[in-house]
Order: sequence, then C-alpha cells, then structure tokens
Amino acid sequence: VKPYLGQEALAYGTVLVINGLRVYTPLIILQIVDQGIGERDFRLLAWFSAALVGLTVIRGAFVSLQGYLTEWVSQHIAYDLRNAIYDKLQYLSFSYHDQIQTGQLLSRAISDVDRIRFFTGRGLIYLADALILFISSAILMMRLNIPLALLALAMTPLVFYPGLLFGTRVRPVFREAQDKMGHVATRLQDNLLGLRIVKAFAQEDAEIARFAEANADVFRLNVETARLRSVYGPIMSIIVNIGSVLILWFGGTLVIRGHLTLGALVAFNSYLLQLVMPIRRLGWIITSLSNAQACGERIFEILDAESEVVEAPDAIPLEDVQGHVVFDHVGFRYFGSTALVLQDISFEAKPGQIVALLGATGSGKSTIINLIPRFYDVSQGRVLIDGVDVRDVTLESLRRSIGIVLQESTLFAATIRENITYGREQVSEEEMIQAAKAAAAHDFIMRFPEGYETVVGERGITLSGGQRQRVAIARALLTNPRILILDDSTSSVDAETEQKIQQAMATLMEGRTSFVIAQRLSSVRNADMILLLERGRLVATGRQEDLLHESGLYAQIYYSQLEGPAPSNEVVAAGMTHAAAARD
Repeated sequence: VKPYLGQEALAYGTVLVINGLRVYTPLIILQIVDQGIGERDFRLLAWFSAALVGLTVIRGAFVSLQGYLTEWVSQHIAYDLRNAIYDKLQYLSFSYHDQIQTGQLLSRAISDVDRIRFFTGRGLIYLADALILFISSAILMMRLNIPLALLALAMTPLVFYPGLLFGTRVRPVFREAQDKMGHVATRLQDNLLGLRIVKAFAQEDAEIARFAEANADVFRLNVETARLRSVYGPIMSIIVNIGSVLILWFGGTLVIRGHLTLGALVAFNSYLLQLVMPIRRLGWIITSLSNAQACGERIFEILDAESEVVEAPDAIPLEDVQGHVVFDHVGFRYFGSTALVLQDISFEAKPGQIVALLGATGSGKSTIINLIPRFYDVSQGRVLIDGVDVRDVTLESLRRSIGIVLQESTLFAATIRENITYGREQVSEEEMIQAAKAAAAHDFIMRFPEGYETVVGERGITLSGGQRQRVAIARALLTNPRILILDDSTSSVDAETEQKIQQAMATLMEGRTSFVIAQRLSSVRNADMILLLERGRLVATGRQEDLLHESGLYAQIYYSQLEGPAPSNEVVAAGMTHAAAARD
C-alpha cells in the first residue's frame, strides 16, 4: 500500500465523510418523528425528509468515489505483487526451481495475489469503515441514553469472541486449501504438457482419476471452511438478534415511563442497526483477513527466498573474453544433499579448443557445463574464465559471453524470427539468416509459407525435434559467444542433418572455446580434448587416438558404437588399468 498512500488516504477520507453522513442520519429521523410527526408539522416533515434524501445522494457519490479509489489501489498492489514475483523468479537460481512445483508458483502468482488484492481493496476499507462506524455510533448512543447504550455495548464482546475464534480456526484451513490448489495447478500443467504421452499410453481415465483426487482435497477444505462459517455465523447472528430484542424491550419501557422520546428510541434503534452492521460484517472481514494472511505467507515465501547463486557486491564485468576455462579441483553437490555428484574435477580448456564430454547418463556431464555460466555454484574448488573466478564477475557479463544450446530445446510461442533473435536487441536480417544457415535451419524454415514469420506452437511443438534444436543452435550462434556450450545438441537429428550441422559448426567453432556433450562418438571424434566421466569423476582425458589405447572404458564405448575390429584383450586391459589408476 505504501507507494499509493495519497490515493489510499483519499479513500479513507471518504470513509470519514460517509460515516459522518451516516451517523447524522438517525438525528434527522429523530427530528422527523418527534417534531414532524409528533407535532404534526408538515413543513418540518417535508424539510427533514428532503434533507434525508440529499444526504443519501451525497453519501452515494462518496461511496462511488471510495469504491473506485480502493479498487484502483488494490489493482496496483496486485500488479506490483505479480511483477515482484515474476522478477524474483527470474533471478532465483536453478536450485530453487529444482525444489518447487511450477503449479505452486502459478497458484501463488495468480490466485493468492488476487485474494490479497481483494482484501487490500474491500477488506481493509470495510474494516476501517466498521471501526469508525462502531465508535461513532457508540458515542452518539451514549449521548441519547447511557443505560441503553451500555446494554447495547455489553453485547459486543459476546459477538467478537466467536468471530476471533472463527478466524483462528479458519486460517490454517485456508492455507492448506491454497497449497492443495497449487497441487491441482501442477496436476493440470503436467497433464497438458504431457498430453501426447497420456494419449499414447491410453491413460486418460487414470489422469482423470488423479486430477479428481487432487481436486477432491480442495473441495474438502473449502467445505470445511463453509462448515466453520455455518457454525460461527449463526452464533453471531443469534447473539445480535437477542441483543436487539433486549434493547427494544428496555427502550420501550423507557418510552412508556417518559424517560425517552419515541423519536430518540427510533434514532437509537437506527444507531443499533449501524452498530450491528460492522459486527455482522466481522465474520466476512475475518474470513477475508485470514485468507489474505495465508496467501501472503505463501507469496512472501517466494519474495523472501534467497538465491543460492548471488552476485558479489564488488563483482566486475567480464570483458574481452578469450575463452580460457579452467576447472580447479571442482566438487559439487545439489542443494540439501550431502552426496557429491562431481568429485575433484580438474581440467584446462584453452581458447579455441573443442572439449567433448562423454559418459553414461548421470555421470556429471550436464552438471559440469551448468557450472560454467553459474547456473549453480561449485561446492568445492573453483571455475575460472581467463584466470578470473566466475563468482567474482557479474552474472550478465558472464552469461552474455556464453552461447548455450540445452539438451531440451525450448522455444517460445512466437515467430521463428523472434526465437532466433531472442536475447539480441538489434540484429540484421543477414546476421539472422547466416546463423540459421550455419545451424542448417534456413532451408527448412524457407519451406514454410510464412518463412521466418512462421509462428511455432507452445514450446515449439509444431516443429520436429531436430528443427527445434537447429533453431536453438541458431539462437546461440547469433550471440557470437566466445564460449559455446552444446548439451547433446544433435541428439534429436538424423545422421544426415547431424553431419550438416557439424560441417557448419566446424567453421563457427574456430576461435571459440566449445564444450560439446554427445552420446554418439561421431559427434566428438574431432575434439581437441575428450573428458571421459564416470559417476562424477574424471577417469580419462585426451584425444580420441590416445584414449583408445589408454582407457578401456573409452575403447568399449568406441567399439560398441562404431564399426571396426574389436579391441585386443591387451588394449582393453591396459586401458582399464589406466582408468583405475585415474579413479584412484
């Protein structure tokens, strides 16, 4: 609310005006009853009735202004919160996103923000309105008749206590309901993203059952909320109604005995109704407050989260990058885990070299390349670029120096042009086409009727796997990076397309330090250095011809994938001995 204090102050100013008019209304009614009706003065009756209409119109105008101002402020608060959540999520490290479900984030950014918007708009203004109306009505009731006012006020604690008890009990239910709603969003998202797999395995009925189970939890909690409201709401209403009957009985006896005029009793009853209104509204306000508190806790869990990867206060820009990359006794474990997934990794990649990473799934290849742009921070040792620890440079300058094509090529639901030029503010047509040609993408793009203006589906689903990967490669090449990372970038293309990409990449890799992850040896045979990984350890390093004689593991991989004579027992044995020594 703080950035909008001016508008909020004006909105609360209207509350004072509205309640001033509201508490003055019963005094006019008193005059109408005692003087206009009681004394049969038609002139006063007409005058006071006209005044009552005028006050109603003026109050309506201020109510309209109040509604606009509060909604304006609450919508801006929702706008700010959504932006704050989105900004925070952009800068939180991969380790945070590894631990939280996307559906939970969507639920908090949309549903939870909307509930806070509702409370900061109507909820807060209703709370202020209720307090001001209660206090002002109580004061004027005391002026009319102190014993009668004390009797009315004595009933209020009996109403407030059930309301507070309701808020205490309903808040954890609201919190759990919002968490379960996040699970529903996650289930829905997973189903939509994996719809082809669901249909391929004929799992529609099973998915419907899983969604119904998650949805049932939300239903159960909302029903529990309704049950609590159905119990405490009538209790408060019963107490209020009993209080009203007692006031009418006691006030009626005062009128009969001549201690109170009929107009004063009518006015007092009007004040009583005004006093009851904020009490009746208490249940709604407490419900809204409890809901907003639960949603606020979930939102601030995101806003208060700290990224594992933090830019140093004295970080320097990484300039004139040559591409000299060194891993110095690097160890790494994921957040919350005690087991190292990389152990004592040391190697040096000189500028312009092509470094291939080879190993079984889970050996640590992708983890190594994720440490270069600081998607994660090392747990031990350090990663150096041109002799500078990556933790000592600004993240933006570091990542702008690195071109990346990840194993899962993610495209946006936009045109092919927008996907290729993503991350580049100004790029010429010629540069874009040159990058597309280098990635062997230009030809298939031009076969589309719209060419580069073709809009791809969500996550690029309208393109084949190979086409998506080539567009992603073109996107990386267009940044003209000094360090190039290709995470199994040819895994989704056929042999012919792979050959085209490799031929184009051979020229583009010149002068760049390139890290290539590939499952097929045909993709890495020309590498200047091959890093052979096994269970997070670097077991062999060298060129292909060296590894064939020195590493039994590499020889087994080589001859299992490529045609050729099987290695002799002596070669395999020698290689295994060397590999064992490297592991030790």
